[in-house]
Amino acid sequence: MCGITGFLDLSSKTIQETFQPVIKRMTDMLVHRGPDDSGEWVDAQNGIALGFRRLAILDLSPAGRQPMLSADGRYVIVYNGEVYNFNQLRTELAGLGHAFRGHSDTEVMLAAICQWGLEAAVRRFNGMFAFALWDRRERTLTLVRDRLGIKPLYYGWAGTTFLFGSELKALRAHPDFRVEIDRDALTLYLRHNYIPAPHTIYRRIHKLTPGCILTVNPDQQPGSHTVLRSVQEKPVPYWSAREVVERGLAHPFEGDEIEAIEALDAHLRRSVGLRMIADVPLGAFLSGGVDSSTIVALMQAQSHLPVKTFTIGFHESGFDEAKYAKAVARHLGTQHTELYVSPEQARAVIPLLPKLYDEPFADSSQIPTFLVSQLARRHVTVSLSGDGGDELFGGYNRYFMLDAIWKRIGWIPLSLRKLASSAAKAVPTRLWPILFRFFPDLADFPNPADKAQKLAEIIASPSPEAIYLDLVSHWKQPASVVLNAHEPATALLDRSHWADLTSFTDQMMFLDLITYLPGDILDKVDRASMGNSLEVRAPFLDDHQTLEFAWSLPRQYKIRGGEGKWILRQVLYRYVPEELIERPKMGFGVPIDSWLRGPLREWAETLLDEGRLQQEGYFDPQPIRQKWVEHLSGKRNWQYYLWDILIFQSWLETVRP
Repeated sequence: MCGITGFLDLSSKTIQETFQPVIKRMTDMLVHRGPDDSGEWVDAQNGIALGFRRLAILDLSPAGRQPMLSADGRYVIVYNGEVYNFNQLRTELAGLGHAFRGHSDTEVMLAAICQWGLEAAVRRFNGMFAFALWDRRERTLTLVRDRLGIKPLYYGWAGTTFLFGSELKALRAHPDFRVEIDRDALTLYLRHNYIPAPHTIYRRIHKLTPGCILTVNPDQQPGSHTVLRSVQEKPVPYWSAREVVERGLAHPFEGDEIEAIEALDAHLRRSVGLRMIADVPLGAFLSGGVDSSTIVALMQAQSHLPVKTFTIGFHESGFDEAKYAKAVARHLGTQHTELYVSPEQARAVIPLLPKLYDEPFADSSQIPTFLVSQLARRHVTVSLSGDGGDELFGGYNRYFMLDAIWKRIGWIPLSLRKLASSAAKAVPTRLWPILFRFFPDLADFPNPADKAQKLAEIIASPSPEAIYLDLVSHWKQPASVVLNAHEPATALLDRSHWADLTSFTDQMMFLDLITYLPGDILDKVDRASMGNSLEVRAPFLDDHQTLEFAWSLPRQYKIRGGEGKWILRQVLYRYVPEELIERPKMGFGVPIDSWLRGPLREWAETLLDEGRLQQEGYFDPQPIRQKWVEHLSGKRNWQYYLWDILIFQSWLETVRP
């Protein structure tokens, strides 16, 4: 795992002698992503500079260094990620006459591109990757991102200079970069608690859409009157999640349940086995839930030594899964490490968040994710995770609860439901559990007050689609909170992006796959882990063959009896007793609501000061202050709304001149 950056300067006024120090400065901003080595490659005559920070995982020798030139000298690459089937590709390419100097996947990727062309080669890559490729013959710069967006890649223009990098801090290190906050992107942030691709918090800077290729073609030597032949306005997809989902559901797996379980076991075992290849110590995150337990069980089944597993615990009972992880670890015989974190240790992460994420990002589980990454890095360099199990196998509560809720409330006239919603919202948070008498199936879930508050918000929705949008939104009308802004149409709001599916449950899983998963989960894990120089591999996701198989499974193999991940559980129960796993789903979070009323109150009050909000001019202070007062009084729990604002305010302090 590494960090990449670079620029293509099309200005005739640029002093060529500045290229080396500029790319060095940009590269050094990514030292946490690659503390083991660094490298730069500059061709100032053609205006190109590439930078690389290395976290050595495969081929620790100098033969694995980057930037790397292809054997024929045509291509130069900087690459972040892992292509797990590189040994298979290497054997095939060797049979076609290619020779290799070392044993890295980077060298195999270059040979594959030389042999088959860029897009055809990328289609063969099984893994997670973000890379930049300079074609010295055609003088084109091409950016490529993996199918689901596991690895990040940012790009954009600063005047006549095209910039790219693994993180925004590398782009900001270029002298031509100007901080211009995109207010429209800020509305997206308030809705989602993250900024979805292709947007970023900065104007003219974008995230490369997952599964896409972007090419920049300079026309001729810098200094000419026409310096661009073409810059593709939209990235070109080489893989489509929508096509995979539609094809999988249109042509479902035809075997019986036993055959499906056996096939999934084989897919996951192969995927996990490939991701255990490393020349450095390797382990896994273990929460004791279905997803991480499945990954660890399949690792241990293929390892002659105890797998190193890691979990963190909290003394607050509603947020602690460590005891479950310990029980699973004991059964599987892993070398388990757990660390109970004090509230003070958890809160100490908060000041790190703005620079860690570079733009506002307000999923509070970023705090425990950072802490478990920090713990794991003390022992290993690579850790496997269970990310993606919920999206692929129907694990989120909304997948099997939305239909049940709609059947109960859909027949009630909307006007009556709106009245009931208003009345329910007036109930203080501490009295919310009373509502659960009318929805007994929800009573066993953790944090019942939060669930009840959500229920009060959605009972006034006119349709299941509106309920889903409500469930995945924080601020419901963010453009009314951000001054002088308009909310762009994203996949959630623009149905032209939706898959052609008959079941809205399947539609929710698809939308989560292309929005919440890459925008929130994967970005969260990437920054938290790489902030600790730890590589995290996701066997459910970065093996596209496993993902495509999962989408061919009929929905009844995933959601059954009011519970998700049925088939994944059947695979897991081959290795771990059911009684160690079955319990209500628990989020990986921290008690932000009580912290804001207690130890974080002074910090929050400073950032939410009405005069300060007015002076900065990004938000209408009135709805924010109202929620703050109601939260402090205990009348409502507005932790998610307030945390969005607080994280932005905290981030804003870091970008002021």
